Amino acid sequence: MKKICIPLFLAAGALLAQPALASGFDGVSVTPLMSKDLSDLPGKEGLVITVDYAPGAADPVHRHRAHGFIYVLEGSIVMQVKGGKEVTLTPGQTFYEGPNDIHTVGRNASTSQPAKFLVVLIKKKKGEVLELVK
Repeated sequence: MKKICIPLFLAAGALLAQPALASGFDGVSVTPLMSKDLSDLPGKEGLVITVDYAPGAADPVHRHRAHGFIYVLEGSIVMQVKGGKEVTLTPGQTFYEGPNDIHTVGRNASTSQPAKFLVVLIKKKKGEVLELVK
């Protein structure tokens, strides 16, 4: 699929469920890979995406109404949820976000190298993928 530069995870919702969303964050590219209804979990679906961070790119504070499983493919990323410790992850390392977590830090750890990670979301069917938190 063609890469589209729009907000982290918002891209997946825009492309797979809500085509009207289109504002962007510099340096974040989201590629939807797969969406699948989970028949043994009524009302739930799985969504698989990759996220590319340009050097120095970061996400705004947000939450997902989903279980999010992150696996770093390339580079290094910094992640933190409210109440948790900030962690720097490298290829092969993982991170988890719960449906009620507020994602306070999500950024590329490098200002000179790109980073890429895979995300598997288990979420409410046709529900929002991302909610900005102020």
